[in-house]
Amino acid sequence: MAIYGNGNGNGTNAKQKDPVLVVIQLSGGNDFMNTVIPYTEGIYYDVRPLVGMPEDKVIPITEQLAFHPNAGALKDLWDEGKVAIVQGIGYENSSRSHFRAMDIWHTCEPETIATEGWLAKVIREMDPNGENPVTAVNFGRGLPRALAAPNVTATSIGDLDNYGLMSGIEVAEERDENLEIFKRMYTPAVGSGLVMDYLGQTGRDVLKGADMLSVAPQMYKSNVEYADNPIAQALRDVVRVHTANLGTRIFYTNHLGYDHHAQEVPAHNKLIGELSEAIRDFMQDLRDHDAAEEVTILVFTEFGRRIKDNGSGTDHGSGGGAFLIGEHVKGGLYSEYPPLDRPSWLNDEDLRHTYDFRGMYGTILEQWFGLDPVPIVGGSFEQLQPYEKTLV
Repeated sequence: MAIYGNGNGNGTNAKQKDPVLVVIQLSGGNDFMNTVIPYTEGIYYDVRPLVGMPEDKVIPITEQLAFHPNAGALKDLWDEGKVAIVQGIGYENSSRSHFRAMDIWHTCEPETIATEGWLAKVIREMDPNGENPVTAVNFGRGLPRALAAPNVTATSIGDLDNYGLMSGIEVAEERDENLEIFKRMYTPAVGSGLVMDYLGQTGRDVLKGADMLSVAPQMYKSNVEYADNPIAQALRDVVRVHTANLGTRIFYTNHLGYDHHAQEVPAHNKLIGELSEAIRDFMQDLRDHDAAEEVTILVFTEFGRRIKDNGSGTDHGSGGGAFLIGEHVKGGLYSEYPPLDRPSWLNDEDLRHTYDFRGMYGTILEQWFGLDPVPIVGGSFEQLQPYEKTLV
């Protein structure tokens, strides 16, 4: 494994914890303009008469930008200096197809159909002999393409509480259901041969993680009361597995529902509130367990939304935004907010991207994990400097 130190780790503490990444995927295309809002720009209100957030309701973070009114919990972490906002993230010739756009984010291949997920390559670096089937754990059904590659195992579970209570037959049935979901999703893109090769390996290896994960709920105690919604419960599961010390280095979660072509205001309001509060509770739970120092959270989505609303919501767009959150994150604004003057609009309707997402991946890989990013993201891209300290 190639290790690239950045000089920020102390390198002398034998008990130093391994860095961990928690990915939160906002599926459907989160509306960045309504998450980090240019609330002093008149054009924002001109082009969004329906979905624009009222200026007196937003939560200012600078003289130009504000959080969504329901992101108060995220604002608290921002005030602590633990939230880095990556503005204008995307790539050239952005795809407006959910499937293709997410595939590009999962594989770092905008031009061709790739056979390996970017995090699957990381798993291979961390566990080259495939000795730990829970090096990466996804909470949800199916398996994200980011974690999938031939001869790489990532464990995916739908319900951690019931997982340890299932019989071997039931675990096998859930595994088969997950693999069938994966097969349906990815055969059209990468072909049946690769998918079957992958499923053959995963079918053998993923059962090894069942007994390992079953111990996590029994070992966990917490005073944090998570909300009863999928993203909050998924992040609670992350803490339960992380604090069980099973060697998991990558956690993956999915927050569904961000494709707001209609009825955006009530739907997006609800999701942003759920997300912000879940992340706040997650961070508090990690801190209570002395398990926050080694965690970086990445929040991303496949694309932003159109600049103008459509009378009820917003349609698929291009430039968007992402977040890095953690104890060692140097909070603030990174890259540039896409220009809002009309001559700068992409295709006369989209936010332009101002920063390539592969640079953010490269930042995490090199600065947080100590890995060479070039073979994983497919080249050298401008990195951010979002860490006050890292563990490598």
